[in-house]
Amino acid sequence: MAFLKPRERTKERFSLLLLDLEEYYFEQHTAYHVTNSSKKDKKVRGSFKVCSRSIIFDPEDYVEPIIKIPLRDCMKIEFVEKETNPFNEPRPAAVCVSCEQVIFIKEVNVIEAYRNERGSKKMTFQLEVWSKTEDVVQTLLQLHRASCLEKLGDQTAMIAANLQSRLARSSFDKNCFQSVAEKPHMECTVEMVTPLVSNPGHVCITDESLYFQPLNGYPEQVIQIRLQRVRRIYKRRHGLKPLGLEVFCTENDLCSDIYLKFYNTADRDEIYYYMATFLENHITEHTAESYMLQWQRGHLSNYQYLLHLNNLADRSCNDLSQYPVFPWVIADYCSSQLDLTNAATFRDLSKPVGALNKERLDRLLARYSGMPEPRFIYGSHYSSPGYVLFYLVRVAPEHMLCLQNGRYDHPDRMFNSIAETWKNCLEGATDFKELIPEFYGSDSSFLENRLNLDLGKRQNGNLVGDVSLPPWASNASDFLEKHKAALESPFVSEHLHEWIDLVFGFKQRGSEAEAAHNVFHPLTYEGGIDCDSIEDTDQRIAMLTQILEFGQTPKQLFNTPHPQRITAKFQGVRRSSSITSPVSELSPASPSEDSSFEDLTDESRKLAWTNMGSLKLHSSCKIHKEAVTGIAVTRDGTSIFSTSQDSTLKMFSKELKDFQRSISFSNMALSSCLMLADGKTVVCSSWDNNIYFYSIPYGRRQDTLMGHDDAVSEMCWFENRLYTASWDSTVKVWQLDSNDSSVKRSRFDLLAELEHDAGVNTVGLNPVGTLLGSGCKDGTLTIWDTSSFGIFQQVQCHTGNIHHLAFSPDSRHILSVGSDSCMKVTDVQTGMVISSVKAEEEQRCFCWDGSSVLCGGQSGDLILWDLLSNTVSTKIPAHSGAIRAMWMNELCNTVITGGEDRRILFWKLHS
Repeated sequence: MAFLKPRERTKERFSLLLLDLEEYYFEQHTAYHVTNSSKKDKKVRGSFKVCSRSIIFDPEDYVEPIIKIPLRDCMKIEFVEKETNPFNEPRPAAVCVSCEQVIFIKEVNVIEAYRNERGSKKMTFQLEVWSKTEDVVQTLLQLHRASCLEKLGDQTAMIAANLQSRLARSSFDKNCFQSVAEKPHMECTVEMVTPLVSNPGHVCITDESLYFQPLNGYPEQVIQIRLQRVRRIYKRRHGLKPLGLEVFCTENDLCSDIYLKFYNTADRDEIYYYMATFLENHITEHTAESYMLQWQRGHLSNYQYLLHLNNLADRSCNDLSQYPVFPWVIADYCSSQLDLTNAATFRDLSKPVGALNKERLDRLLARYSGMPEPRFIYGSHYSSPGYVLFYLVRVAPEHMLCLQNGRYDHPDRMFNSIAETWKNCLEGATDFKELIPEFYGSDSSFLENRLNLDLGKRQNGNLVGDVSLPPWASNASDFLEKHKAALESPFVSEHLHEWIDLVFGFKQRGSEAEAAHNVFHPLTYEGGIDCDSIEDTDQRIAMLTQILEFGQTPKQLFNTPHPQRITAKFQGVRRSSSITSPVSELSPASPSEDSSFEDLTDESRKLAWTNMGSLKLHSSCKIHKEAVTGIAVTRDGTSIFSTSQDSTLKMFSKELKDFQRSISFSNMALSSCLMLADGKTVVCSSWDNNIYFYSIPYGRRQDTLMGHDDAVSEMCWFENRLYTASWDSTVKVWQLDSNDSSVKRSRFDLLAELEHDAGVNTVGLNPVGTLLGSGCKDGTLTIWDTSSFGIFQQVQCHTGNIHHLAFSPDSRHILSVGSDSCMKVTDVQTGMVISSVKAEEEQRCFCWDGSSVLCGGQSGDLILWDLLSNTVSTKIPAHSGAIRAMWMNELCNTVITGGEDRRILFWKLHS
């Protein structure tokens, strides 16, 4: 792949991608990792690397894993002096680190998801040059203080000061010049940028070469580019600021030879203009207009022209937030033969992806019409770092692991099939992504799992392997050949200017964009916000991170309609109705027998949500004396358990239509209940600060977990982990000993205590248990990483209590309802509130499928919302008081609700 070319400079196992995003690698020392065994110390030789937010130890023996210790998880870093007493055993000086978490990477030299080990650990490292040990410890202590600062802005400032101090104490080593006759023109500090990575150092330009010398000597002591070889140079916008410079030594290559980020624009401009002046006799500076004329006359292919436009619009393979964007051009991924003479084969290039499906567009426009300023049609973008690595994970697994905190995405959300991906772009509520240049290149490795990566197993039981291709492609290389032929076909040549108008041209902004249904979130546009005007450092960093992760619209290159290519007309082609409504003809690639049950279940759910407005009351019962607060159902659906503010847990038999058991644990209200996976245990949370375990077979309380200092509000469970939320402003994570099948108080270990600034009302896990959402009384929504227990996103979402929250089935969004009567959808990856609906009254609980929501309101009505159009599609009278609890079965055709009117209602879907 193109952007992997710079990584080939080194064959080391270590990579800067092992660092966190925005982290720097400062220095390395040859050292030994010392571990104690029963008889003698074991020493593993390797490289001890000091980074701005972590310690990394890279063993020379590739069988040993790379060890990463986040500085924020260190409790103590100390210098252990050399043993000088002649009567004791000789011992060199050492760095001793006491920490709460160690991350193991590339175990047995295999690229796979990182393994995190939590718990108190003590790691000892002996530097080969003992005399440097104390200095290294002092450096680590300083960086540790930075990592432990409460505000992210303060952390960033302290690390930046450390970096600038290092750069100021060093300079470019002129012994690296290739010729003693070279005359230096300028030297300054910069960072070399590669995807997801910035490496600080010094740049020096002479009358012969451009040199970059990394501060840390990685991946080489110096990188040289001879000026005579340079063909193109571009100023770049990096991190929304005019600080970048990219240099190409080829005319048509996708990836540059070096991308530099300067610390001030003046330095960047001086080197740019020096190179431009020096090279004016050797190269011609091209503009968008000059490339356009070459393309119009057939001197540039469609592929080459799009590549040049991307370059001019600040798109770079070294910057995943501004990666080159290419269009989907084919709409037929089902036929056995690809007919490039049929217009129905092609995508309508006059419309953005989000407008290709009229039914979806109508819902989006309905929402748009009622949206306050600033308005947008599409809440997600067509290009972002996540989308780029979605396509490239098979060739850039380390980049994906870097972006996603050491994890791959869920197997069912991977790039598994071209037909499935295209279908989702047409039908998905928030999926509007375009393609990347690799789809029109010659390297098919991104479509094949040549590295034999363990990317997980899908729900249908199939391992994630090669990408499933359309029937008309015999293999990955054949797919690329035919895809390239489609891009260069007469039909695409005739219509490509329409897509250019949308992405790079006059339909990108303003009234023309609105007329073309091409309006994205304001933050995605250049100049959409001035981050420097945000005085609060934390807010400024959060805003910048949000923009970069969300995706950016290219720089606008044309302000008038782009002319059509001068080409022979596409003879004998009639534009069929299917091109304007491709959903009607699209069907996924033939499913395997293994996936038939999963597909049937998914189709059943979709059908159920389509008919949710026809929900009918089946039966009801009144078995509590106060408000119903929780509902849990056995796996076979025969018994229903409910909790209430009357302090009781009650069991209702669906078959006998009567309640069979009533259990009281204390005289305080019960707030929620859940059924464990074994189907034999019900867990209840109480206002008396405790969690109670009830055994169904034995009919009695099994145990009590005294977990909090205030009322326990809600719980969730996933794979032997219990998450409990409380008004004491914490969420606690408890681990059940997996070797013990029974639930015993003594077998629960407290793994983590997640602190909040206010009482926590609600918690929820995403379907795969990797993310936890918590909603507080002050309206704050927090998303936690369940592997590190660190904060993934935090949003001030509501103006009062958050009553309930839940992740979407694909884990990309989280819906919350609060006392401000708002329903808000937050993008998990960016933390951006992408949809906000103001209801007539407070909504207390809900179930949703990612686009439709069944809510229980304060007045007792069931309300069905369409979030795409922000409208109520159905209102169903239900309870005479607020609905406080709701349960829905897996097929989404049965619903149970509980309310303040003390009643439990059973609902069935009638087609």
